[in-house]
Amino acid sequence: MENPVIILGAQKLGVVALDIFQSNNVIVYCFLDDEVKLHQTEVNGITIMGTTDDPEFLKILGKKCEVFVAAEETATRKSLINLLKEEYQAIPVNAIHKFTSVSEHAWLGHGNLINAGVVINANARINNNCIINSNALVDSGAQIADFVQIGAGAIISADVEVEESAFIGAGAVVVAGIKIGKKGRVGAGAVVVANVPANQTVFGNPAQKV
Repeated sequence: MENPVIILGAQKLGVVALDIFQSNNVIVYCFLDDEVKLHQTEVNGITIMGTTDDPEFLKILGKKCEVFVAAEETATRKSLINLLKEEYQAIPVNAIHKFTSVSEHAWLGHGNLINAGVVINANARINNNCIINSNALVDSGAQIADFVQIGAGAIISADVEVEESAFIGAGAVVVAGIKIGKKGRVGAGAVVVANVPANQTVFGNPAQKV
């Protein structure tokens, strides 16, 4: 990546994104965050310079600067991504830690955060604006829709389908061929051996509805 990056969001997810970009020697220009009391302070040496909708910074996106959305709340991330597309014709870049293993035969969309130690195997598909935390595995043929979050150390086995805005907790195991419905939630450490309907939360081994 030749251009520097502006990170929208300076909380925990923004700090992770900063570390990822710096691992790849990508320059982070600044943070933008809506917590006004943080403005003109620094996070790991990078200044928080304004709000996430500040046109003075967002107008330089494109030829001069890239953008990554690291807002904590999914609804806020969606809103910011729509703003970037509609007002600035900007699409967030991927933040992929240098210590990951992504198959040349996997497919990645845009705006994804993929942290250190993640393995994404052949023919897996990661759509847009997903968060995949450290040491997770997305096995061959798995399909991950937009805005999915996968916790640290989770295992998404071969040919699993995870629909939009689903959440997979840290250390969870989703066995091969299972489908996690839209906004489904899998608790930390759960072992999922049956499909999870949309909006349902499961927990335990084997995973059961909560």
